[in-house]
This record gives sequence, C-alpha cells and structure tokens, in this order.
Amino acid sequence: MHVLLFDTGSDQEGIHSLEINGQTVVLLFEDPDDAERYAGLLEAQDFPVPTVEALDREELEGFCAQAGYEARFVPAGFLPRSDEDRLLIAPPERNMDVTHWREQEAAAEADGHRLEAEAAPAQELDPELEAFRRRLEGLL
Repeated sequence: MHVLLFDTGSDQEGIHSLEINGQTVVLLFEDPDDAERYAGLLEAQDFPVPTVEALDREELEGFCAQAGYEARFVPAGFLPRSDEDRLLIAPPERNMDVTHWREQEAAAEADGHRLEAEAAPAQELDPELEAFRRRLEGLL
C-alpha cells in the first residue's frame, strides 16, 4: 500500500488524512501512480508536498486502528460514485492550515502531551489555483 507522508524521517513526520463525517480517514493507495497524482493535487493547492511511501497494509491498518483512524483502501482504477468517494481521488477544496498544525504539535511536545486532532481554520483558495485544480480533476 502507498500512503502520503509529510516531513518523512523527522520529528514532525505525519501521515496525510482527511476528515470525513467526523472520522479521520487515512487513504491507502494500491497504485503508486494514484498516490503521486493525489500528492500533486495537494501541491497545486499550496499544500506541503508529501512523500509517497510504500508500507505494509497490515501495519498501516494496525496503526490506524490504534490511533482511532479509519483506513480506506483506494484500489487501482478506482472510480468515485459519490461526493464522499471523490475525496479518495482528489483532495477537498479546503485543507487544514498546516502551519497551525505544526505550531500545535510543537506546543504539545513542549508540554509532553500527544497532539489531539483539532479542527483548524480552512485556507481560502486563490481563484486561479482553484481553476487549475479543476483542470487537473478534469483529466480524470
């Protein structure tokens, strides 16, 4: 399986996740090209560029279960059938403010506590960037 990781190998390493219906979801891509495409769409939204990493499915599912996350398998050639399914192949229009997330994590480490997932203010997207994202999605 392939997942998207941020700050790979650092103390700030994190896994890309989505908030869907109040549940934190980690995407497990079967096809590395699908993971790379998703990473490119995140980059087009001025999100930090994640690294695509191949990891064992059982380990990923175990990590997600232990952390209280839902692991969602995205098979090769996946075609969405609903708005929720579409989030498995293209990031949402609004993303968590990563700067805010990193500040929270640093504060939690200073306090010796594990960071709890919190809703952060969403970033407004530039209309030009939004048009570019739509063109990329149209390639699907």
